[in-house]
Amino acid sequence: MKVISSTSFLNNEGLNNEVPFHICPYETSIQKDITQLTKQLRNDLEGQNIKTLEINLYDLVVELLKCEGDWDWLLEHEQDMSREELKDELQGILDVETVITPEIAKRMKEEEHDLMLLTGIGEVFPYIRSHNILNNLQKTAKDKPTLMFFPGEYQHSLESGASLILFGLLQDDKYYRAFNILDRAV
Repeated sequence: MKVISSTSFLNNEGLNNEVPFHICPYETSIQKDITQLTKQLRNDLEGQNIKTLEINLYDLVVELLKCEGDWDWLLEHEQDMSREELKDELQGILDVETVITPEIAKRMKEEEHDLMLLTGIGEVFPYIRSHNILNNLQKTAKDKPTLMFFPGEYQHSLESGASLILFGLLQDDKYYRAFNILDRAV
């Protein structure tokens, strides 16, 4: 809490001109605790007049599918599709570059905020990948810090660079531009 509410964090200080993306990795076994922690964090920050914008990717996906009229169709046909067909269908409808990122950018413009929280990462796997979200947000979310709650590990090493390991099992593509919030000191 001290790190996230600090002036240096909110002003993107000490990032060496990198994008202000931070990852909070956590063990999947504590998902319920993280959900509660996120709510508490938002309340505590709001109490300090720090405005947060939470983007829960799962909620965003459901909202977009309903707005486009695809939700009911998907529910009706989901059982008839293989996992791969369903994944392809969802990726076609919910393209990160042309659908998801512009919607997040729109919400960022509409809601005044000091910090954006990205949640619901595990719930949208495999049709939305966290590194794709971060890569596409680099152009849009560069002025204020973004904190992604990631169910898994965020590892850094000199040999292999940085990687996101979803659920502690599935290695996502390399993503090196984010900072591990657990390594940041006040």
